[in-house]
Amino acid sequence: MHRRIIAPGALAAASLLLAIPASAASFSPGAPGIGDPYYPAYGNGGYDVSHYDLRLRYQPATDELEGTATILARTTQDLSRFDLDFLLDVSEVRVNGAKAAFATSGQHELEITPKTPLPKGTPVTVVVRYSGVPSAKSAYGFSTWHRTPDGAVAADEPEAAWWWFPSNDHPLDKATYDVSVAVPDGTQAISNGILQSTSSRLGWTRWNWRENKPQATYLATLAVGRFDITTSTSDGGVPVVNAYSEDLGDNDGAARASVERTGELVDWLSGYFGPYPFASAGGYVPNTTTGFALETQTRVYYSPRQFANGSNTSVVVHELAHQWYGDSVSVEGWKDIWLNEGFARYAQWLWSEHEGEGTTRELADYVYASHPADDPFWTVAPGDPGPDHQFSAAVYDRGAMAVQALREEVGDDAFFAILKGWPQEHAYGNASVADFRAYAERVSGKSLSALFDTWLFEPSKPAAPAARDASLARPSAAVAQPKSWKKIAATNDVH
Repeated sequence: MHRRIIAPGALAAASLLLAIPASAASFSPGAPGIGDPYYPAYGNGGYDVSHYDLRLRYQPATDELEGTATILARTTQDLSRFDLDFLLDVSEVRVNGAKAAFATSGQHELEITPKTPLPKGTPVTVVVRYSGVPSAKSAYGFSTWHRTPDGAVAADEPEAAWWWFPSNDHPLDKATYDVSVAVPDGTQAISNGILQSTSSRLGWTRWNWRENKPQATYLATLAVGRFDITTSTSDGGVPVVNAYSEDLGDNDGAARASVERTGELVDWLSGYFGPYPFASAGGYVPNTTTGFALETQTRVYYSPRQFANGSNTSVVVHELAHQWYGDSVSVEGWKDIWLNEGFARYAQWLWSEHEGEGTTRELADYVYASHPADDPFWTVAPGDPGPDHQFSAAVYDRGAMAVQALREEVGDDAFFAILKGWPQEHAYGNASVADFRAYAERVSGKSLSALFDTWLFEPSKPAAPAARDASLARPSAAVAQPKSWKKIAATNDVH
């Protein structure tokens, strides 16, 4: 019999290994990106957020923002470390009550190492204390924090959160929000959802907003300045809150004449898309020079430039349509942007038809004839346009033509059933173009692969339907421009 001699140090090491749970080896850092090929560093892996509680203090004169973000989440893996997307200066991080180590990396990564690793399925409360001057921060050479003469606005796509709160910044991780903002008396703070309360103390007024339905991070907005706030209720019972900067100048009347129709337009869109999915609606028009509009959930952001040539209800229709197509049902990945923009543009076409300014078919024919076969317009595939063409005209206009082609393929009964049923099928969730095609096939009973390939994925001009081939083959000047076209084209910079 041969006795194996084990050194004392080896015995101690073996005992230590036996004391460590077998699962400990599986703890690893969460990915620094959620996995979107368009934006590999956006979002993060390893956890899922359910709620953001943001308690902020903002000084418009100096653009100084102080905040405490409390983030409720649950781990989706055995987690040793995780990231948040953020740019401001962090002073403290706590995870489940205990101080956590933190560091920054990359363009916008806040790396957090909890005191003890977090097993998969663990509820997590993350508290981040921070401060900074958002306008002094940039990532990838740009900023989405827009200074105004009397404050600032956070609104942009596909990113905006990094400048004002730490987050898991991708539409796949939607959450509810409480946003509480203290600003100097006489200044207003606008955000998403319902205004719960305001209170004043020692020269500061605190505005408390709540969005109680899941919301993508880029749809969260903050606007601070001097606003005139109006309230109303639509015939359908939807509370409406609108806000207008006090220094809009010549654009003030046109902005109000457009945005004050929000309640009417929400009710009208409900006839096509089903019940309005949120507890409030509205919009705000700050004194910015950005030029775009954005479907920030329940409280749409409009640039004054949208109304420089007069009132434009078409842009309001576009952004309100997104409340169903883009906000309630959000993209699974940014390549699925057609589900947002193609349908919001088609809503504008429906409004044109409603107003007697051009039918959806007339608009589709006009766009088709306006772009010859060698126009680069046709090389963009709305079903997967790539990050450089995510907001190109083709995603909107060819995207809307694809919706019209679907309508003609399946017939009006099935088409309008699809249009209304889709937002209810995936309410408050995420979906892809492939999911939509499967849904449309199920409702219509037709195979739609060829139609989707032709209109959404092939980098060439589709053949015109035989019935209209002769007229559409003529130069665009021969196809009458619908009366609504100029107002629709004026919204090409919107999101």
